Amino acid sequence: MTRQDFLRRALALTAVPLLRPIPAFAAAPSPDSVEVSEIAPGVFVHQGRYEMQSPENQGDMANAGIVVGSDAVAVIDTLGSFKVGERLRNAVRAVTDKPIRYVINTHMHPDHVFGNAAFKEDAPAFVANHKLARGLASRAERYLATNKRMLGDAAFAGIEVILPTVPVDNTMSLDLGGRTLLLETQRTAHTDNDLIVTDSATGTLFLGDLLFSVHVPTLDGSIVGWLAVINDLKKRNAPRVVPGHGPHAMELPAAFDPEQRYLADIAADVRKLIKEGKTLEEATKTAGFEDRDAWKLFDDYHVRNVTAAFAELEWD
Repeated sequence: MTRQDFLRRALALTAVPLLRPIPAFAAAPSPDSVEVSEIAPGVFVHQGRYEMQSPENQGDMANAGIVVGSDAVAVIDTLGSFKVGERLRNAVRAVTDKPIRYVINTHMHPDHVFGNAAFKEDAPAFVANHKLARGLASRAERYLATNKRMLGDAAFAGIEVILPTVPVDNTMSLDLGGRTLLLETQRTAHTDNDLIVTDSATGTLFLGDLLFSVHVPTLDGSIVGWLAVINDLKKRNAPRVVPGHGPHAMELPAAFDPEQRYLADIAADVRKLIKEGKTLEEATKTAGFEDRDAWKLFDDYHVRNVTAAFAELEWD
């Protein structure tokens, strides 16, 4: 079986949400709200689009979570602009009137954090990996300029960089009343500030961009570290996992198979090319290209992934 055949088959299996049906609740989308689905009692997920940010989608390209306790609510990632963040906040209000106590960011990328400002009026704690503040602050100017160019003035309006007020170093538990959220930092993988979140009441595990499905993975940390994290996470006993990009919910360990294969293919190809004395330019034209038809947005991100992998593995 070729790499491409493997990935097509794996994606066909893992892109289906869950083998067990998702609960029936779905908040109907409206111009003022994003659609969310209840994947477990009190756990809601909005599924982002498989697109680059644009004026039309307003930065709605990632998944976001809402967890409702008896006392309070946590929002997990806030999407890619103030405007779509407002629509996410309206979705929260459509399912509960409990206070939004926490906004949790799984990592620093704009499609997950640029909606934070829409929640300022709730005065939540903004919670993230303790490394996120440094990483986001150092890239803020570039992120803002790039997103203004891609979103356009109207969709960009209201965006601001909001750094965490509660840093997580290793682990932390957050009480929502009747359920707690366990937050765990990860070794450098997708980024150097990845964070995963487990809901104690349902076992739902939010993986952020440590898990991509359908949307090609994007490497901004360490390909070696990411493959190691995947090996660890595949051993978790979670009834459902929420990817950063992909279906509302998926099942372990199969959810990781296409991503693991893609990253392993890049690593193997790049190592081989380095051993043969090939250049970075040569690597970006060949490494991992057998996987091209298996992923959306491949042409937008793949060369960047190979470039990052080459820079890391050249000194491996």
